[in-house]
Amino acid sequence: MHKTSLMRIDIITVLPELIESPLNHSIVQRAKDKGLCEVVVHNLRDFSSDKHRKVDDYAFSGDAGMVMMIEPIFAAISFLKSQRDYDEIIYTSPDGEMFSQAKANYISTLKNIIILCGHYKGIDQRVRDHLITREISVGDYVLTGGELAAAIIVDSTVRLLPGAMGDEMSALTDSFQDNLLAPPVYTRPAEFNGWKVPEILLSGNTKLIDEWKFEQSLMRTRKFRPDLLEED
Repeated sequence: MHKTSLMRIDIITVLPELIESPLNHSIVQRAKDKGLCEVVVHNLRDFSSDKHRKVDDYAFSGDAGMVMMIEPIFAAISFLKSQRDYDEIIYTSPDGEMFSQAKANYISTLKNIIILCGHYKGIDQRVRDHLITREISVGDYVLTGGELAAAIIVDSTVRLLPGAMGDEMSALTDSFQDNLLAPPVYTRPAEFNGWKVPEILLSGNTKLIDEWKFEQSLMRTRKFRPDLLEED
């Protein structure tokens, strides 16, 4: 099998142009430039045996909407698996498990993953039954396709890779890392238009500042996301 020291993410999609832009800027691009990760986008149509590169068909049930066919998906995944071993094959689906910071942390520890972007009315169930190892939803709403969901998964995962961010501690203090929302943040000037930065942040007392940050995080979480405090 091909071996690499990179985290490799292969994305299978019917709309490569929709996902390429978010992956070519900011932290993801810097991580790629540093050799921390490799993100490769594959056009599912390249794996179609149809002369018109068709990848969808009508559902046997007669329901409205088109369904992504099993054959090109099987061909794409089989091709990729012939090149390397994969830790997870993820399908972006509205009925998958809800994506979270904890899941981003987990995925960031993996070596090779495939993300299959859902589209149309979904994919042939046999793909989900036999090829997919994990299904992920980014929220309780429906997108036109899974490309934006895949971009969210990649962005939130790659930024956690050691060396991806300029400040290594920054990711550790993000919202949701400890099931708490982040505390308020301020910068200069200390007073603007009569609005003042809390005195504690100007005190230089690290212990008191840390206590204030924790209290603020807890208060904001109780107010805006009490559900986070109920999680195990």
